Amino acid sequence: MPGISVVLPAWNAEATLGEAIASILAQTEPDFELIVLDDGSTDATAAIAAAAAARDPRVRPVWLPHGGIVAALNHGLALARGAYVARMDADDLSAPGRLAAQRQALDADPALGLVACLVAHEGLAGDTRGYAHHVAWLNGLVAPAAIQLNRFVESPFAHPSVMFRRTLVERLGGYRDGPFPEDYELWLRWLDAGVAMAKVPEVLLVWRDRPDRLSRTHTRYDVEAFYRVKACYLARWLRSRGHEQIVVWGAGKSSRQRAASLVAEGIAIRAFIDIDPKRGGSHSRGTPIRYYEDLGPPGDEFVVSYVGRRGAGDFIRGVLVARGWVEGEHFLLAA
Repeated sequence: MPGISVVLPAWNAEATLGEAIASILAQTEPDFELIVLDDGSTDATAAIAAAAAARDPRVRPVWLPHGGIVAALNHGLALARGAYVARMDADDLSAPGRLAAQRQALDADPALGLVACLVAHEGLAGDTRGYAHHVAWLNGLVAPAAIQLNRFVESPFAHPSVMFRRTLVERLGGYRDGPFPEDYELWLRWLDAGVAMAKVPEVLLVWRDRPDRLSRTHTRYDVEAFYRVKACYLARWLRSRGHEQIVVWGAGKSSRQRAASLVAEGIAIRAFIDIDPKRGGSHSRGTPIRYYEDLGPPGDEFVVSYVGRRGAGDFIRGVLVARGWVEGEHFLLAA
């Protein structure tokens, strides 16, 4: 049996699949199988996978009727024979030492359930939709504590960069299909169950931002879809710590709309916080709006920030930490 199963779904990926497969076959870690799942492609994807299998018996091509990314991923998980499962996408490139480094990290620490890596962002000139900024942020999250603390800001991993223990799938389930990003939901569910996750502090994947990438084209990856799926797990996290009522930092329309998902999950909002002193003392549909300088000492109330503007999180964290508030204990960033 192989030690690692690499799960690579592909749909109409003839332009990039060959390079992606070659980057896996060039790994310094030889103990793997590469499961290439052709999701009903209408181009040369199937032929490319078959040719790779003819050259290297570690390649296992699988032909499926077109059912979408979640069905293909779960089919791959069901076929996986390795103790470890690594993800790969048809348009990305793995560095030669990727599988070896991630396997070594999991072998060395039985408490870790998932290990990812840092990624290099290969974007489109003048059109990155914030991917470069997102990559810089997620590359700064390496240790399990940082990943745990920041999981409600955004997805802390590039999906094709992860390797995890197959027993997690058996114990906690695989990917779920719905109007949400399937990878982010999986990380949130596993983190909620106490799974420790970390990153190898090396750039071991080239994450390509192509115009036809699913995260650009499918509604399940819209910004608001991320907020909807995180609300369920954030509400669970808050309730588990006795925070049935919270204060939301962010009194603007977007912040209030996103916070409404928490209300739908049974979390009450006592007040909104704004940085404009003129709004202090006003109300939004009956909920008080307070000026941020009027916040009390740490421990009086729990603050969740829903301000998504770039740089806002650093400002809010700086203000609260300077006042003695502890992130994760007295406040949390959710945008």
